[in-house]
Amino acid sequence: MNPPAAITDGKISLSPYRHFSREEWAHLRADAPLTLNADDLERLKSLNDPISIEEVVEIYLPLSRLLSFYVAATQGLFKATQRFLIAERETKLPYIIGLAGSVAVGKSTTARILAALLARWPNTPKVDLVTTDGFLLPNAELAAHGLMERKGFPESYDTAALLRFLHEVKSGQKRVTAPLYSHLVYDRVPGEERVVESPDILIVEGLNVLQPARLPRDGTAVPFVSDFFDFSIYLDGHEDDLHRWYVTRFMRLRQTAFRDPRSYFRKYAEIPEAEALDIADRLWTTINLPNLRENILPTRQRASLILTKGASHRIEGVDLRRL
Repeated sequence: MNPPAAITDGKISLSPYRHFSREEWAHLRADAPLTLNADDLERLKSLNDPISIEEVVEIYLPLSRLLSFYVAATQGLFKATQRFLIAERETKLPYIIGLAGSVAVGKSTTARILAALLARWPNTPKVDLVTTDGFLLPNAELAAHGLMERKGFPESYDTAALLRFLHEVKSGQKRVTAPLYSHLVYDRVPGEERVVESPDILIVEGLNVLQPARLPRDGTAVPFVSDFFDFSIYLDGHEDDLHRWYVTRFMRLRQTAFRDPRSYFRKYAEIPEAEALDIADRLWTTINLPNLRENILPTRQRASLILTKGASHRIEGVDLRRL
């Protein structure tokens, strides 16, 4: 089958996505109720992510409504399979949503808002959220292999552990654990775990969750992280905006989290502002930008849905993969 074609200004362009302007997407909210208020939003949003109730209404409520249809359809397929296999005792498996995108694009805010909306559907499904930060290799191991400057790149993760976690969740295990990560100390927390117990919906948020595996030369099948996803979202932004947001966030953290004596980045709170700006620029240019270009951005076309932000952090367009 040929890919679907879209006609723009008299020209035919091939795309696996259907594009919606913000206004077009907002109309698809229909009767989805607003279940968050301004106080909820303040608790859910991340530093330097100026999201508004308007954004929730126009972007996330339509998305929540779409996902309600997708989850219901998946459950319907499960029940049909149960009947076919005469296996009524089997329990339905979690619906897993992957969320990818660059550093500073606002993934954490999007993940938390989406989790809060999904958890407030009728019949209150159980929704869990896990970030892949917990699957970063410990700093000591990264340092031993010369990877501290590659933290966040695919090779800095314990991919086998992440795949094992997702396999256990998708296999219906009632209690699954993930390593716990602290952004304050910039490392895994020894002996601490994130427990996931029989969720109806699981959101997995991370830089490289849509990254395909590198095929081994012997032809052995290797699963991708995204093989376990029922739906995936890529949060997009222009490089220049991402750079600016990263630097702005870094400078704001100097006045907040970096001042904590336990912070790995404590030293950056005490240096002159001009020097801090230079460091933020260097970190973006030498680490985050190469990771974006080499590993993160190329996975955008693997997403079920792309949310594209404008310069003000406002989502301006939505691209939904055609069925």
